[in-house]
Amino acid sequence: MSHATGVKYLKDGVLPHMWCPGCGAGTVLGAMLRAFEELDFKNEETVVVTGIGCWGKADDYLVTNALHTTHGRALAFATGIKAFNPRLNVVVLMGDGDSVTIGGNHFIHAARRNIDLTAIVVNNMNYGMTGGQVSGTTPAGKITSTTVYGNPEREFDICALADAAGANYVARGTACHGWELQNSIKEALTKKGFSLVEAISPCPTHFGRNNNLKPALEMIRWLKEKAVPVEQYDPLAHPKEEGYFPFGRLVDRNAPDFNTRYEEIRARAARS
Repeated sequence: MSHATGVKYLKDGVLPHMWCPGCGAGTVLGAMLRAFEELDFKNEETVVVTGIGCWGKADDYLVTNALHTTHGRALAFATGIKAFNPRLNVVVLMGDGDSVTIGGNHFIHAARRNIDLTAIVVNNMNYGMTGGQVSGTTPAGKITSTTVYGNPEREFDICALADAAGANYVARGTACHGWELQNSIKEALTKKGFSLVEAISPCPTHFGRNNNLKPALEMIRWLKEKAVPVEQYDPLAHPKEEGYFPFGRLVDRNAPDFNTRYEEIRARAARS
């Protein structure tokens, strides 16, 4: 097992971090930075793009190139960066609001284009920073500050959405399975094309408090019980009905990425 720590990507004096006790954002950040170190990512060759929200604050801690963008638009900015300079490692950090609620249209088309970047989505099941409002991934029937009697809407499956839209790589992890999450992020970072890693991490301050996951230890117990490795999930008879969900690599394909196809068009135009 690697002993890489990822500390070299952190600004001096930034710890302890600002996230609430029990929040999984720190776990996800650590997994990402250890993956950076194992892959020997250079700060000047790496761009971390973030949106607004709790997880969007992660760029404050980094010494890589970083771009803090508007809510729901991180993938649009990241697409421009990668299209202009394909040599850069472009990593996009979003919450469930940034990615598939406010940012849903950009998410679909980034996956459809198969732009060569890695999206790491921390799914905390509500808008954690602004008061715990319902989001597109809040499970049906759950309590939030804007659905006090239960959410009447069905939730997005972020991984299924990425798969259907054409992503080359899709994986799911949790804030409870740090080493597995690190491995998924490492695979995503080395995969050509659009890669998604979803990290399930219910917000302890709002979602957990409202939905019988308080204290945060209850969230960890829930993740340990209900998150099942994908190879063990598939043989289960009725996993969804029993509240289980799979984690690990869900999609792995090798369709040409956007820049590869764009260069083919450029070459065709040059010959005409």
